[in-house]
Amino acid sequence: MPENTRYKIMVVDDDRDITESTALFLRRAGYSVITCLSGDELLRKVKTSQPDLILSDVLLGDSNGVALCARIRQDTATRHIPIILVSGSRISEQDTASALYEGADDYMVKPLSPRVLIAKVCAVLRRVKAPLELEEVLRRSGLVLNVPERTASLDGREVQLTRKEFDLLTVLLRKGGKVLSSKFLLETVWGYELEDYNDTHTVEVHVSSLKKKLGRKLAAMITNIIGSGYRFDPL
Repeated sequence: MPENTRYKIMVVDDDRDITESTALFLRRAGYSVITCLSGDELLRKVKTSQPDLILSDVLLGDSNGVALCARIRQDTATRHIPIILVSGSRISEQDTASALYEGADDYMVKPLSPRVLIAKVCAVLRRVKAPLELEEVLRRSGLVLNVPERTASLDGREVQLTRKEFDLLTVLLRKGGKVLSSKFLLETVWGYELEDYNDTHTVEVHVSSLKKKLGRKLAAMITNIIGSGYRFDPL
């Protein structure tokens, strides 16, 4: 199975049992997952969470997934996020066509096979993510990060990282040049739901430890943007 860390999937369904079981499938495949139980919750979370992909039911208690897809596509802050829509009742060719016309990247019918679900998510991510974010070996300024083997070296010397330090560094490199908020990192690296855990000190401690292990040159490339988050700027 490919190394999925740390792609973040937003699962949206008004049935809590389905939401939790789908999230479990994805977490077992290595993804970070956040959940929403309504369209309103999706719209509140999507801009701050910036998931790598949205997996949403079509018929939600307070809204329609196809209409939500159209709204997400109209907003410059979210239009780039791939969306897979899912339905157990809207299964005609017309339903599928309408969803795709409104900007969905794929359309699936319930019940979901875990194997097919993971394959679809992988396929959509491969199709829409930038090549940099799909690289399995990341090389920046003498640093070599082998994502599948989970090894790191700097100028040919092995660097011993904890699992979370490795995941944190992977995200920083893959999102190089972008400011990543502590809340984004808590969701993406740690997989926390912010309603349950929102202590950004966790991120500060791990960034500090990571910078010490990487040495002065690499540490200088990880910038703390006060009040905004962290950014990796390779020289």
